[in-house]
Amino acid sequence: MTLKLNCTELTPAVTARLSSCRTRLLQGDKVIRLLAVPLLLCLPASRLATQGLSPQALLHFSADTWPTYNGDYSGRRFSPLDQINASNVGTLTLAWIYRAHSQPIKSTPLEVNGILYFTTPDNVWAIDARFGHPIWHYHRPSRGDHIGHRGLGMYGDWLYFTTPDAQLVSLNARDGTVRWTIQLADPKLGYFSTMAPLVIRNHVIVGVSGDVTDIPGFLDSIDPETGSLQWRWYTEPQPGEPGSETWPKDSDAIRHGGGMTWMTGTYDPDLNLLYWGTGNPNPVLAGRARPGDNLFTCSIVALNPDSGKLVWAFQPSPHDVHDWDAVETPVLFDAEFKGKPRRLLAQASRNGFFFVLDRATGEHLVTAPFIDVNWASGIDSRGRPIARPELAPRPDGALVEPSSDGATNWLAPSFDPQTGLFYVSARRCFSIFYLTETGKPEGWAGRDRDLWSNSTLRALDYRTGKVVWNHEIGEGESTAGILTTAGHLLFTSDNQGNLLALDPSTSKTLWHLNAGGHMENGPMTYELDGRQYVVMAVEDTLYAFTLPR
Repeated sequence: MTLKLNCTELTPAVTARLSSCRTRLLQGDKVIRLLAVPLLLCLPASRLATQGLSPQALLHFSADTWPTYNGDYSGRRFSPLDQINASNVGTLTLAWIYRAHSQPIKSTPLEVNGILYFTTPDNVWAIDARFGHPIWHYHRPSRGDHIGHRGLGMYGDWLYFTTPDAQLVSLNARDGTVRWTIQLADPKLGYFSTMAPLVIRNHVIVGVSGDVTDIPGFLDSIDPETGSLQWRWYTEPQPGEPGSETWPKDSDAIRHGGGMTWMTGTYDPDLNLLYWGTGNPNPVLAGRARPGDNLFTCSIVALNPDSGKLVWAFQPSPHDVHDWDAVETPVLFDAEFKGKPRRLLAQASRNGFFFVLDRATGEHLVTAPFIDVNWASGIDSRGRPIARPELAPRPDGALVEPSSDGATNWLAPSFDPQTGLFYVSARRCFSIFYLTETGKPEGWAGRDRDLWSNSTLRALDYRTGKVVWNHEIGEGESTAGILTTAGHLLFTSDNQGNLLALDPSTSKTLWHLNAGGHMENGPMTYELDGRQYVVMAVEDTLYAFTLPR
């Protein structure tokens, strides 16, 4: 593990102190590397005094923070900031850039007290949010799947970071030093973790990932001070529990059934309910060894965050055999539905369908495709798509739309309360699904071959699921998330390397900049010293934009 602290614009007194430290560390011809210097040498006293994030602050919007992966608990990724707006976005100018020299940045940065925190696998950075100056960098090499990383959780002065070898690391936000590290799961079994933890009061909620090994998924609640386990909820019920009847009896399939908790969930403080999406069941493409709906895989679940007890569940893809995780963000908003105010939850799912539920009860309200699909023959009485059995994977192949990559995926959606529209980066994509396992199916138990894809940004009417407008993104699979703001703007990118600001009512392009690469994270925004900033990542570089002075 290497920790590097970077200081800029140091006073002469601080420079002298650092020089003195360096002199004392020189021993003959041997130099002992300075791995950590207290952050007070680099930051003004005013910033040190305001360092930290209280759990109560997550309940109320503050213009100068982006304190969670989605900006707030709702998952809407809508900001009430409007200094940058539809009338002046054409004058947007570059404030600063920061290149991480790493894998592509798929995390959404946190911003707290003028500092941005962001990640890639094995790495955490803290940089100045006004100027992009580096403050510290934490690096911890690990084995495991380095597919990507979504970001951090924060509690007080502490940051929480998951790793490719399925550990949870707590860092001191002031200087990046390690407080403690705990093992979430055994990486030798195929577990890893990519998600940004969610902090709810004194709970750090964290999930696990895994691709092709037959292991159970779960969510953990961790004590933010000690790292001790508060509760664990498995995505497959224990034999005899509600939901276990959707797995074969007298079989160990339920104990190896998958259902990874890849992405960060959402939370309703009034109902005290935690919402999370779960992944596909295992074996992935072979369903004959696990007849039944296979709850609670490919599901949206509501849990009590204090106990981990299941309150309700809805399953977008019963008995999934196409790798269509339902881990996409469960977005929360209050709105009118059929003439009555309702507490709603909406998800654009990987299987190509848009769902709206009552988030207090789990009652199904809307199911509609948001992109072309061919695998479903209708909708059942509970609002779930009915799969066409002839399009399950088979030895000679089945042509299915969407592909296993999904009609959408981990790309951050957004809901704008001003327009009443739900926005999703969608994909037109096909795969041929082959069943290759002839004995006892395990792991993947087949293969899929992607044929073609292109992408589109779509605005959906939450009342019906119908597409209100369509903005073509280009050939290939979009990897960009979405941000909407009270300035009547939607920020995202296309597949040609253009960063975009669109009119969220019409999709008209109001601003664009070709940054020469693909965005793979979700845009975010904050206000400091009376100036609003919008931050987007392209490959391994963060770009911050603001209005000219």
